[in-house]
Amino acid sequence: MFAIPGKQAVTISPAAARQIARLMSKDNSEGLRIGIKKGGCAGMEYTMEYVNEINSLDEVVEQDGARVMIAPMAQMFLFGTEIDYETSLLESGFKFRNPNVVEACGCGESIKFADLEPPSAGAA
Repeated sequence: MFAIPGKQAVTISPAAARQIARLMSKDNSEGLRIGIKKGGCAGMEYTMEYVNEINSLDEVVEQDGARVMIAPMAQMFLFGTEIDYETSLLESGFKFRNPNVVEACGCGESIKFADLEPPSAGAA
C-alpha cells in the first residue's frame, strides 16, 4: 500500500462528512467506496458507490460518522486528496482536490495523472 505511517490517505471536509454520513444512514450502508476507472475525455474518472461490506484491502478513512473506503487500485492516485461537498445555486456534489492530478477536462468530470513510471517493455 502507498501510505505514510500516521497519515490518512484522504481527508474529508466537514461538509463532505455530513453528506456521506447522511447517505450512509439513508442507504444503511457501511460507507462509500471511492475508486478510479478509465474514461472521460482526460482519461480517468472517479467512482463512488455504496458498500455493505468493507474489503480487507481497502484503506478506510472515518470522520464524524462518515466512512470512506479507498479501493486498492486507487490508493496511490488518491493519496493527499481532500474530499469536499459543495452546494451552489445550480449544482451540488462531491469535489476532489487531488494534488496528483496534472490535467482535468473542462467539465471537471475526468482527470489525468502523471505517469508514475514508464511502461516496461513487453507490458500488456
